Amino acid sequence: MKMALFLPELFLLFSCLVVFLLSLGNPAPRRVRNITTGLVVISVLACYLSLDMNGELFYRAYRIDLFSQLFKLLILGGLALLLLFSTELKGIRENTRTEYYLFLLLSTLGLVMLVSCVELLSIVVALELSSFALYILVPMRDDHAGLRTQMEAGIKYILFGVVATGVMLFGMSYLFGLTGSTYLNEIVPAIANIGPTPAVVVGLLMVMGGFFFKLGVLPFHFWLPDIYQGASNETTTFIAAIPKLGAVALLIRVTGMAEPAGDSVASVLAVLAVCSMFYGNLSALVQKDIKRMLGFSAIAHAGFVILGMITLKESGYAFAIYYITGYMVMNLACFLVICKVSSQGENILVSDLTGLYKRSPILSLTLTVGMFALAGIPPFVGFMGKFMLLTNALENGFLTVVILAALNTAIAIYYYLSVVRVSFCTDQEERGPLTVDFSTKLVSLALMLIIIAMGVAPAGMVEIAQSAVKSIMM
Repeated sequence: MKMALFLPELFLLFSCLVVFLLSLGNPAPRRVRNITTGLVVISVLACYLSLDMNGELFYRAYRIDLFSQLFKLLILGGLALLLLFSTELKGIRENTRTEYYLFLLLSTLGLVMLVSCVELLSIVVALELSSFALYILVPMRDDHAGLRTQMEAGIKYILFGVVATGVMLFGMSYLFGLTGSTYLNEIVPAIANIGPTPAVVVGLLMVMGGFFFKLGVLPFHFWLPDIYQGASNETTTFIAAIPKLGAVALLIRVTGMAEPAGDSVASVLAVLAVCSMFYGNLSALVQKDIKRMLGFSAIAHAGFVILGMITLKESGYAFAIYYITGYMVMNLACFLVICKVSSQGENILVSDLTGLYKRSPILSLTLTVGMFALAGIPPFVGFMGKFMLLTNALENGFLTVVILAALNTAIAIYYYLSVVRVSFCTDQEERGPLTVDFSTKLVSLALMLIIIAMGVAPAGMVEIAQSAVKSIMM
């Protein structure tokens, strides 16, 4: 076994062990945070160095290629940005902050392993490693919001997660029964020989159900608004931004197998995409809690990501990677503001952003850039991502879907811009200025630059995404 191929995972595992040993003592929270952030930054460098590596491990169940390494780099990069601005962990109980970092790293390790898995059972193991760590993180919230809120959110997350895993396992049993293999590269030619039978279509869609859950696609979306609202601001930031990358990676791998049953699978995906957009956007319109609003909007954005997969073509998958990368950055920008505006880790309402531009100009500017990008306003990454997904779907004959998606973009603009209006166009209500530390300012500027740069010059990221997709096409 070439251990260099496994370098990011090994270093992340080492990081988990270091934080575990720290949790046995009574270290200062600041020391744990600095050590964890430093280890994650080194993991990002290790992942960058292994970007061009190729190979297979664990009896061909684990594949290292540009596709997997790109997603690992995005996942670890997103976590590093999150740790850099989550300096206070106001929403986490003080006596569990070391363990919080441990489970955050374990969940990330599961995601990093998930994007390299090319065998059904190893996919389940990696997915559950990531999910179980998150199930523990949600109830770790401090008691400011009331004990019942986070406990209820944690229980809902486990129950819905178990159901989604059950559906996925049932679908995997279908595929194994039809093809006699659990390896993706053996299932693809076997499905091609069988043809588009109902069992193949149902099996593939049920396997996708596990990843629809992570992404928040209707009808696997029920957990999302409640968990966004019930979890701490820092945990919600992680859930909103990072695990969705792993879900998209595996959806692309599974959808890539669906070509023999292409028409049926594409039709179902198109319906799910449109339903997710309408449900998410119409529900977000009436929300007062900003995290809950972003939760419902996440369901709508999941619909847009699915638009890249309904064509079952390399270009669509590449645009989906571009869009989910931009979505991660946009979410990090918005949640950075939420974490900083919240004084004691409590949830904030849209009205709490009143006069934010006077209290902290850099936070209000970061929020504006993030909201404009999520709304799909040029020249930000959200606009370019939606534009590429819609034109690609239109070129492949999905005219009705494109019209409905464009209508949803107009709906979304209303509630995203209402947040910007409150922060810029309303008077301050006797609230003091917000103090923002240097690392937060630095991350704010970095996020705004990334959002603008990806929107203005998308070619580089799209080319990398296309190369990554080509590396997994069988």
